Amino acid sequence: MMASFGHGTRRHPRSRGRTWSRTGPDRATLGIIGVICAVAGFFVLGIILGPVAIVCGWLAMGRTWAGSRPATALVALVLGAIDTLLAVIWLAGVTTPGNGMLF
Repeated sequence: MMASFGHGTRRHPRSRGRTWSRTGPDRATLGIIGVICAVAGFFVLGIILGPVAIVCGWLAMGRTWAGSRPATALVALVLGAIDTLLAVIWLAGVTTPGNGMLF
């Protein structure tokens, strides 16, 4: 009875290989959400949805550049970057003087 005291968790750990909570979305879901945000950002609110797509793509890639990357994560990251760049260029063009005025 006393021989097994204190050794039960060494041989069979309760959470083997799990270092984070699994309550959030997984990587595939984040990649799909990122692609949807990037595509929608081309039409509305690109300055907001572009960075959201970049963040979702980065998190879907596992926050690293090394190793194999899922295609949806890479597409979300690239389209989000293009979307953000176009939104910034559009905002810079809107704020310049003489945008559509007669002089």
